[in-house]
Amino acid sequence: MSVSQVATKQAPEAIGPYSQAIKAGGLLFTAGQIALDPANGKIVDGGIVEQTERVMQNLSAVLQAAGVDWSKVVKTTVFLTDLGDFPVFNEVYGRHLGSARPARSTVQVSALPRNAVVEIEVVAKLEG
Repeated sequence: MSVSQVATKQAPEAIGPYSQAIKAGGLLFTAGQIALDPANGKIVDGGIVEQTERVMQNLSAVLQAAGVDWSKVVKTTVFLTDLGDFPVFNEVYGRHLGSARPARSTVQVSALPRNAVVEIEVVAKLEG
């Protein structure tokens, strides 16, 4: 099984020893994306709405670099620092998905890198 990295300047560069995404076994596995602006490497201003918008834009860029879109996403994992933000998060997330409806897990965590309030990782199908 071949394994290859996916990288794009349209999403933030990795801030540690990892890849934006990996292609392996017909699947794409993204790293968790937080609301880093790829232009300056800083968390976007604002709260859950602004951060979710940026995370979804970052993930869309990584998906595009891998040659897929949200219709090929089979699973997302969402990390929120406050589950009270879930209804607002869900509205923004749903808007970006369009008609795609991947399986999803959502968990509350005590903290995220760079004091982000949301992080999302994705698994997508590469072929067919």
